[in-house]
Amino acid sequence: MEIIGTERESTEAIDGVHLAMLAGGEEMNVQRFAIEPGASVPAHSHPHEQAGYLVAGTLTFLLDNEERELGPGDSYVLAGGESHGVENRGEDVVRGIDVFSPPRENPDWAE
Repeated sequence: MEIIGTERESTEAIDGVHLAMLAGGEEMNVQRFAIEPGASVPAHSHPHEQAGYLVAGTLTFLLDNEERELGPGDSYVLAGGESHGVENRGEDVVRGIDVFSPPRENPDWAE
């Protein structure tokens, strides 16, 4: 078993979007995210299945021709290959946790 401390340094992947790897194994990894007001992640897809949980703030998911608003306590699952983006249209920082399987280290939208 690997024990990981709570203070993990985050990286600003794109303007206003901060990611931190919390734990990872051979089959999945867990990341913390923070998205500042007005920041967004552009539409993208990846082969990884993604499950997440919102801790704080309100996040708008952009799914093809549909928008879904999620708030604290909401969770979600995105299939591998499913196109999605997100926007923080609120006034508070959005904070949450994502799990990726297989592990995802560097999102292609951040390059």
